[in-house]
Amino acid sequence: MSGKRSIFEEVSSDTPKQTAPKGGLIDKGHSGARGAVAVWLLVLFALVFLMIVVGGLTRLTDSGLSITEWALIKGAVPPTNDYAWTMAFDKYKGSPEFNLQNADMTLGEFKSIFWWEWGHRQLGRFVGLVWAVGFLFFAATKRIPNGWGPRLLFIGFLGGLQGAIGWWMVSSGLTGRMVDVASYRLAIHLGLAFLILGTIAWYVWLLRRKDAELLQARRQADAGLARLGKILLVLAFAQVLLGALVAGIDAGRGYIDWPMMNGDFLPPESFDSTPLWTNFFENPALVQFNHRILGYIVFIAALFVWFKSRASALNLIKRTFSLMMVAVLGQVALGISTVLYAAPWHIAIVHQIGAVVLILLMLRAVFAATYPKVQTLR
Repeated sequence: MSGKRSIFEEVSSDTPKQTAPKGGLIDKGHSGARGAVAVWLLVLFALVFLMIVVGGLTRLTDSGLSITEWALIKGAVPPTNDYAWTMAFDKYKGSPEFNLQNADMTLGEFKSIFWWEWGHRQLGRFVGLVWAVGFLFFAATKRIPNGWGPRLLFIGFLGGLQGAIGWWMVSSGLTGRMVDVASYRLAIHLGLAFLILGTIAWYVWLLRRKDAELLQARRQADAGLARLGKILLVLAFAQVLLGALVAGIDAGRGYIDWPMMNGDFLPPESFDSTPLWTNFFENPALVQFNHRILGYIVFIAALFVWFKSRASALNLIKRTFSLMMVAVLGQVALGISTVLYAAPWHIAIVHQIGAVVLILLMLRAVFAATYPKVQTLR
């Protein structure tokens, strides 16, 4: 037993050092790869965003039916000589769009619409390649964070499904008397693109924060505001689908006054088609009317949710909902301008991009309310 020590005696340098406490299992095996996976997903996010823009321009230039067959590998190589171009043009000549609408089209004009559709499909192939290479690399090097394998596979599944739906959409315009793709198939195709983009964004936001931090933040979530944000998000997503229906039948070019429609609140021809249910998908008057009405509902709902967000004590939550409200106002202005100018391509594509930005800002606001960040009292 050692002797007594003086309270003034210095502690020996060979006193055992205290080791720092180790993190719990929740943080184990995550930190090394989360950042790299997030960067890879950000690249995919940018590519999918570009896909939506190019897809919109392909539709606005009436180029979507220029390639009349689906060849996943062979179709990646465009025509490289006069004979190949003639063969591609001859296949297009067999389509209803050419015979009923573009019978006087020249080979040069065909090339201009061909490149839009080929570029859209090629970009889709590239997105699939980036996903596959990235996933296989992270899987082979065992750098996928725990529990994230199924999530990353889900993105790949959605991408493959999107390709199949894309051809299903195009094939609807290659038979009978169709000169455009079926509008409801276009809506499904666009809606899935928004779903993929939103899923990637949500995953990136999750990966940029540690699991322990997310768990703690979830306990402090503003559940009521997050619920309201989700309801608003569903309404806005439905508005995107209605917008696709408007675009699919060019309904935005038939009624170019506002707030009335050719002088009427509801055009009298809104239910002229039979059977009755087809009016909701194929009647330009009713389709545009529904798009307008839901737009008003989204605006009012967004204003209500924004007002509720003012009561939050967290500046980040208030800021994200304010940005969302600014986007809503901008999108309303773009929608009205699109109608008044009969949907020219340069305004219409900005309106579509605005819809993407709006959905992402709404999703970001929901995330901020679901996983609030710690804020200093100051």
